[in-house]
Amino acid sequence: MTARVFLVHGGLWDRMDAEAFWGTTGVIGGLSEHADVFAPDRPRYASSWDVELSALGDLLAKRSGPVRIVGASNGCTVVVLLALRYPELVDRLLLAWPATGDDAAANERARAGMVNRGCPPEVADGLLAGGILRGVKDADLATLARIPVAVLPSVPENPSHQRKTVDSLLGSIRGSRELAGCPEPPTPAFPPYLDQLVRTIVEFVN
Repeated sequence: MTARVFLVHGGLWDRMDAEAFWGTTGVIGGLSEHADVFAPDRPRYASSWDVELSALGDLLAKRSGPVRIVGASNGCTVVVLLALRYPELVDRLLLAWPATGDDAAANERARAGMVNRGCPPEVADGLLAGGILRGVKDADLATLARIPVAVLPSVPENPSHQRKTVDSLLGSIRGSRELAGCPEPPTPAFPPYLDQLVRTIVEFVN
């Protein structure tokens, strides 16, 4: 049976969308040879994580049968919330390049950028609140141990995607494992890693 893969792109209060993150970078094309791929756009300027959860949850519920979800960067928050809200629909979870949420300097930089792009300060504060992942309670991560979970690090790490976040997730989710890392798709350093990333995702979802 062909795996159903639900891709959730990164970004937070910016112009990033699924096409820029997964499409033009070649990820959708590569994965489509091996899986049934669905890559929706997240709400671009959501006022809360609940808004994103509602929008993508409605789309997830329309998919036929359980899906394997890949979240990228700040999209990792969305996919974890989806897995918690719809446990019967998500049977594997890949957290790729998880955005660092438990770091004051990273949050301050993110907040400044969001406010400069027009985000109300109180909305920015709400979106950035949380623990290891923004918008997620650390205690809830342990409940994900019921399904296969993998974490894919940003290599090399950077201030927004730090190694300590990967280690914290691996330590919080029993049975989770680390996959081969690479730069995030929208970055100039990514293209040589496309084939590696596609192979890594295909092996995990199957």
